[in-house]
Amino acid sequence: CLLTGGSSIYFLQENPIKEKAKAYDSNEPEKPAGHQPNVYTPLKERKADFLEKNQEHRSATSQSRSKFRDQSSIGKQSQPLTKNAGESQSGFHKCWTLLLVLLISVPLLYVLWSGVPSLLDATLSSRDTEILQAFRARMKKLKNTYQSQDPNLWKRTHVFLEKHLNASHLHLEPAILLFTAGQEAEKALRCLSNEIADAFAFSQNATTIKINGADKAVLDSDIVKLEVDNELSSGFREGKKVAVVHRFELLPAGSTLIFYKYCDHENAAFKDVALLLTVLLDEQSLRKSLTLQEVEEKVRDFLWAKFTSSDVPSSYNSMDTDKLSGLWSRISHLVLPVWPEKGLPVEGCT
Repeated sequence: CLLTGGSSIYFLQENPIKEKAKAYDSNEPEKPAGHQPNVYTPLKERKADFLEKNQEHRSATSQSRSKFRDQSSIGKQSQPLTKNAGESQSGFHKCWTLLLVLLISVPLLYVLWSGVPSLLDATLSSRDTEILQAFRARMKKLKNTYQSQDPNLWKRTHVFLEKHLNASHLHLEPAILLFTAGQEAEKALRCLSNEIADAFAFSQNATTIKINGADKAVLDSDIVKLEVDNELSSGFREGKKVAVVHRFELLPAGSTLIFYKYCDHENAAFKDVALLLTVLLDEQSLRKSLTLQEVEEKVRDFLWAKFTSSDVPSSYNSMDTDKLSGLWSRISHLVLPVWPEKGLPVEGCT
């Protein structure tokens, strides 16, 4: 069937068997008249010849079909091979591209990543330097003003507070200092503790929290505890960096337990701050020959007698020896004596 322009033309081929029969009949020689042919012999010969020709035709057709199938099978098999070769080549190029990208991007990322911390460190280092320089300048002025003080006071205070001002050190606990003096150095004790606290705050562009124990001496212990807690918490949350508590020994004994919260070695509520406490002893003066260890023991014994004596007001009754031991271990990081100063104004400190 050949389809041409929508019209159909059919070519009819006669049966090959009939054609062979006609050809055989046309080639057969004529027999003389009156001759009676043997009917069975030609039929056998024709039949044998027909079967032989037909077998040859089938054999040729079968070989042609087999050849066509083999060629088709070979073509189908070659297609996957070509496809697999193409995919392999494409995957090879992708691997090389990925490797090239990694070789370029990894060093670049390393340079960028290492550069960012360096920039941050430089910024922090510059800020630390400014803070430390401001603190040292203020402390140098104080040293020139309070010339009667022990050199250990300036040296230890400097090291202790500078370490806390350095942001490169991890702040695990607040800086706690306790200054003490005899009665003759009361003014120097108050003024010097204020000045050191202000120097610490000024270097960080902050202000100082100031609490006076003498103003709270006759109040109920629980009320004082709540007031001190509110003053310290609100001040530190507002960004203040230091608190000075004057006349710590005049606070109701039970109220001082609030300093567990602010002076603890591990669980202090605020770790990046400083607290300066002052204790004015009953004795008139402190001997300058006392060692720092002897000064610390003198202050400890004084607070023990002050907070656990049987003749103190009822507001002190919530304190006992065990609680006081825990409090003392938190506030006695550094105990320093203050000596009297000549030339200080009658009113104010400067």
